[in-house]
Amino acid sequence: MSARNNQSSKAAARERLREERERQARKDRVRRQLVVIGSAVVVLAIAGGVGFAVVQNNKPSHWEAMKDETNVTAPKNTEGADGTTVVIGKADAKKTLELYEDSRCPICANFEQTVGPTVQNDIDAGKFKVKYVGATFIDNSDNGTGSKNALSALGAALNVSPEAFLQYKTALYSAKYHPEESTDKFADDSYLIKVADSVNSLKGDKAFQKDVREGTFDAWAMKMSAAFDKSGVQGTPTFKMDGKALTAEGSQNPPMTVDEFNAAITKALAA
Repeated sequence: MSARNNQSSKAAARERLREERERQARKDRVRRQLVVIGSAVVVLAIAGGVGFAVVQNNKPSHWEAMKDETNVTAPKNTEGADGTTVVIGKADAKKTLELYEDSRCPICANFEQTVGPTVQNDIDAGKFKVKYVGATFIDNSDNGTGSKNALSALGAALNVSPEAFLQYKTALYSAKYHPEESTDKFADDSYLIKVADSVNSLKGDKAFQKDVREGTFDAWAMKMSAAFDKSGVQGTPTFKMDGKALTAEGSQNPPMTVDEFNAAITKALAA
C-alpha cells in the first residue's frame, strides 16, 4: 500500500470516528433533554397532586359550608330569623318552657323516656308552650355528624307538622332507637328514616324522606345550633322558664323524674 493510500485510509477512519462521536453526543444531548423533561413532568405532577390535596383538605366540610350558608330553607311552623324560633303548644298558654337539647345526648334521652309523657300532657292541657332549641355540640367530641343530621331531620318533621316534630323527637330519644353516645348512628339518613317509620304521622312520607336524604334543612340546623351556642347554655338537657333554669329541688341539676319536674314546673308557673 502506498503512503498516499495509507494516509487517505487514516483520514477516512478519523472522519468516521469524528462523525460517530458527534452522533453519540447528539444522542446524549437528546437523552439528557428527555430526562429533564420527564423530571419536570414528574415534579409538576407531584406538585399538582400536592396542590390538589391541599385544596381538598382546605375545602370546608359540608356542615361547615352549611354553617355559612345564607340561603336558608326553614321548615314550616317556625318563626324568626332563619326560622330558628320553634314554639309549639296552645296559643293561649301564658308561659313558655324552653327546651335545650342535643339529639345524641343520653341524658336528654333519659329525660324523654321518663318525663316526656308528662311534658306532652302539660302541653296538651295548655299549661305551657314549649320553645325548642337544638344543639349539636356532641358531634365536636368525636368529629361526628349525627347531632347535626338528626336536627336537620327534626326540621323535616317540623315541616310536616308540630305534632310530627314532637312525636319524632320522642322516637329518636326512645330506648329502642337512641344509640349510645359513642355510636354516631344518627349520621346515617337511612337510620333516621327507619326511626321516622315508627311514627304514624311520618311513616312512608316520601316528602319527609326526600328532605332527609337531600339535606333540605341542613343549613337551618346549623343556624339553630348557632342559636344554641349564643344562648349561653352550657349543657343539655336544660329547661328554662322566664329566663330561669328549672332544677331539681336542692340542686343545680335538671329535674329527671316526674316528681322533680312537677315540683319545678309548678313553682315556675306560679312565679
